[in-house]
Amino acid sequence: MRFQAQIQIHLRPSVLDPAGVAVQSSLHQLGHTQVQQVRIGKHIQLQLEAPDPETAQKQVRELCDQLLANPVIETYQIQVDPIRS
Repeated sequence: MRFQAQIQIHLRPSVLDPAGVAVQSSLHQLGHTQVQQVRIGKHIQLQLEAPDPETAQKQVRELCDQLLANPVIETYQIQVDPIRS
């Protein structure tokens, strides 16, 4: 069975986000002073084969823990959906 996974990765709230600070500063310089905070993250979309949804979820978590996210400074959320033919 084929699945599509959507993975959102963000820095933990306690970790400084210099890219977010730079974007916020640029937005303020452009006159968008209503922006209070910017945090930058990553979105990863992938497809995988698995026998069932639970196994697909487990596989995606392993991918995140081993390579896609740094669990020391990042958190992630995943959504795994079957691909209908």
